[in-house]
Amino acid sequence: MDNAEQILVVILATTLAIFLILAIVATIKLIQILNHLKSISEKAEKLANTAETVGEFFKYTAGPAAIGRLISNVSESVFKHHNKKDKSNE
Repeated sequence: MDNAEQILVVILATTLAIFLILAIVATIKLIQILNHLKSISEKAEKLANTAETVGEFFKYTAGPAAIGRLISNVSESVFKHHNKKDKSNE
């Protein structure tokens, strides 16, 4: 082999080595990113399930809570009206 062929082989071998190192590093980083995205999606799924549970809770307790609020408002109105009546009679 003459000098030009040896230089070409060294350049190609160096380029291949650099490419392989970059490919390995990129693959490792891609795996890390995918694992991070997997953990984020699991957390988001847990949060969505929690929100769904809270939504169902409020859906089923909205009726009784509304009745309780109505009774509370009526009793407050009666007591306010009764207190105004007492003050005007004095």
